[in-house]
Amino acid sequence: MDIKVLGAGCANCNKLEQMVFNVLAEQNLDASVTHITDFKEIMSFGVMSTPALVIDGQVKLSGGVPSKVKLTEVITEAAKG
Repeated sequence: MDIKVLGAGCANCNKLEQMVFNVLAEQNLDASVTHITDFKEIMSFGVMSTPALVIDGQVKLSGGVPSKVKLTEVITEAAKG
């Protein structure tokens, strides 16, 4: 699973990235996690507001930090493939 956190490095972007690592550890899931801060690359995903979460090339969340429950749901659903 390939996970990208899109955001310029603001507090919310960093919080989302840490939450992703926490959920992966708690669910015992393996994934490659990248934090993308380059504005052009963020725009290439069609994201207009950050932070955003991209899993395997698909934008799953954008515009805010989700609850831990929601984030866990999104990641575990994507892991099922």
